[in-house]
Parts: sequence; structure tokens; C-alpha cells
Amino acid sequence: MATLLFVSFFVLIIIGVPIAVALGLAAIFTILGGLNIPMVITSQTMFNGVNSFQLMAVPFFILAGNLMSEGGISSKLIKFVNLFFARIRGGLSIVAIGASMIFAAISGSCPATTAAIGGLMVPEMEKNGYDTRFGTAAVAAAGTVGQVIPPSIPMVTYCVLADTSVGKLFLTGVGPGIVMGILMMVIAYIYASKHNIPKFKDELTLKKFFKTLGESIWALLMPVVILGGIYSGIFTPTEAGAVACVYSLIVGLFIYRELDPKALVRIFAKSAVASAVIMMIMGTVTTFSFVLTRERIPQLIATTLLSITSNKYILLFLFDILLLIVGCFLNSSAAIALLTPILLPVLTGVGVDPYHVGIIFIVVMGIGMITPPVGTCLYVATNISGLKFEEVVKGVMPYLIALIAAMLIVTYVPALSVGFADLFMG
Repeated sequence: MATLLFVSFFVLIIIGVPIAVALGLAAIFTILGGLNIPMVITSQTMFNGVNSFQLMAVPFFILAGNLMSEGGISSKLIKFVNLFFARIRGGLSIVAIGASMIFAAISGSCPATTAAIGGLMVPEMEKNGYDTRFGTAAVAAAGTVGQVIPPSIPMVTYCVLADTSVGKLFLTGVGPGIVMGILMMVIAYIYASKHNIPKFKDELTLKKFFKTLGESIWALLMPVVILGGIYSGIFTPTEAGAVACVYSLIVGLFIYRELDPKALVRIFAKSAVASAVIMMIMGTVTTFSFVLTRERIPQLIATTLLSITSNKYILLFLFDILLLIVGCFLNSSAAIALLTPILLPVLTGVGVDPYHVGIIFIVVMGIGMITPPVGTCLYVATNISGLKFEEVVKGVMPYLIALIAAMLIVTYVPALSVGFADLFMG
């Protein structure tokens, strides 16, 4: 039965069946293939998979991210970060990374971060003499922090499956997100110095600083409102998603005035489709996990891995390698939904904190957003710049090395993530 389950799943993926459908069909084929289970169990488990208050945060944060991307918030963030880094050699690429880190704190999505920041920064870098491949690679790589710095859509998915606190997992992402951003900035500076990328020659004055701050304040306040509300106990992470939607709608319509009724229709439709895909994955993966559990496949995998080694540091290294490979083929939500029920018991069984497992999942699957053939951020950046996919892949390689270094730091220095969260929440 285990063979039938996994073989049918991978065959369906290879022939191009969407992940959500492949998960459900593989489970159905296995039930029909010999399990003595009534077929009604498929609809029951799918319903249970999406029947979660925490999952309501997903469509809210997707909608908020799209509203912010088209409502002028991303452009104001870029303008503010530009004040501090633009005069450094290669500063515009550092601005792109810094703005992505701030946008990540209000969007929760890697592709949304790449699209929002890249759409503005790639043309700006080209205009100032930057190599197009260098600029495109910078925004693609910077998008990886979109799901690491809270809030984060994949974090919500993991918490539902692992039965952990969304608020606490959000906190674990702060340190890793900053480390990823700093290492990418170092790569950008080294590249710019080596290739003599021109400096931005605009002078920073006190008057200009306060003017830009005044224009950007509504964008800068958004992460404060969202995260401050969560950790002060004013609202839950799910309610924070609704607050983010209302806030971004008001700012986009009445303050920055970059949203109109036509744009709203497009944004709501786009957000509905993206939300439906994630909900479909959560529903079908619950059926898939039910079959896994009934056939005791997680226990079998745990026994097999522990027969090789019970050293948690080696298991964590193997976990990283597996996720890097999986990230080349599956998006974050699908990989987390598929692997959490299988691998979480193995790692917690050797003493790894479930929140540590969660942040490793999020960081490595974020890196998967720039690893071909299914690197979503690569495709978004390619569409923005018009470069060939292969050119963008070559450009992100130095950033990929930096991000793998960040992955190892997150894996073997849990104080950076779990320790920070324990400091605030215990």
C-alpha cells in the first residue's frame, strides 16, 4: 500500500497533475487498491483538513499582500530604505534586499515580495547602470525572506499540521530572516565592488529624510500594527490577517490613492485563486496523511532513519538535504503539508523542538523558491526583467551559497530562532 501511495503520487506529478489533485488521487487509488475503508472518508478528511480557525489567516494575508503590492506601500518602503543604503557601492541592490525584508514583515509570501519589490527596483537599477542579471538575481533571492520574516503563510500551514502556536513560530522567524538578509547584502556589496557598480550620487539632507519619512510612515507602521497587535494580545494571528487587509485597503484607496475599483476586482480574483489552491492542498494532504498514518508509514520511516543514526545533528543535516531536494520540485505549502506528518515525529523523537523543525522547514523551502526547476521567485523575476530563465539562475548562485550558509546557522544555532521566541513567550 505504501508503494502504491508514493508511486501513484510521483507518477501524477511527473505527468503534470497539480500537487493538490495528485495528493488526493494518490490517496484514493491506495484506498481503492486494497484498504478496507469506505470512500466517504475522503470527503470527511478533506473537510477536517480545512476546518481550522488558524487557516483563515491564509486568504487574509494573501489578499493583504496583493493589496499592498498594488496599493503603493511597496514603493514607499523602497523610497525610505533608499535613504540609508543608496550611496553605498551597489546600494540599490542592498535597498532591494532591505525593502524586501520590510515587505516580508507585512506580506507573508515569497512571490509577492519578489513581485512587489522587483517590479520597481529592477528598472531602477537598470536606469542607474546596474547589470540586468545582477539586479534581477538580487530581487529574486531577496524574495526568499518573504515567508521567513513574520507574518508567514507557510508558517500558518505548518502550525495547523503540527498543532503548534502560530504566534510563537512567527517569532522564530525574526532572527533567521535578518541573518538571511545580511548575508545577501554582503554578497551584493562584494559583487558590486568587484564589478565597479556605480554609486548613487544623491545627497541625504535632514529635510529630505523627514519628507520621505512622512510619505512612508503609513507603510512603515503596517508591520508595527500587525505584529504589535499579535504580541500585545489585542488580536490573534488570524485576526491580524483581517486587520492587515483593512489597513492596506484604507491606505491604498484613501491615503496613497493607487487603488481603484478595477484594480480591486483583479486583486480579489487573484487572491481567491491563490487561497483556493492552498486550501485544496490542505484538504487533500489530510486524506493523504490519513492513509499514511493508517499504514504506519511515518513509524516505518522513523524506524528506518533511526536505524541509520540516532544523532540529532546528523538527522538535522539529512533533513536539510532532503528539503533542499524537495524544494526544487514542490512549493512551500505542498512540501510542508506532505512532509510534516512524516518527518516531525522523527525529529521530535530525538529531542528537536517542534518550533525548530518548523523554522528549518520555512527557511529551506524559502531557498527552494530560487532553485530550479520550480523556483517560483525565479519565474517572477524573469517575467519582470525579460531575461532568460537560465540567466537568472546563474545570477542567483552566489546568493544561493549565502542562503545555504544561513540555513546551516539556523539549523545548528537554535538560540537564533527558538531561543528568541522562548525569550518572549516561554
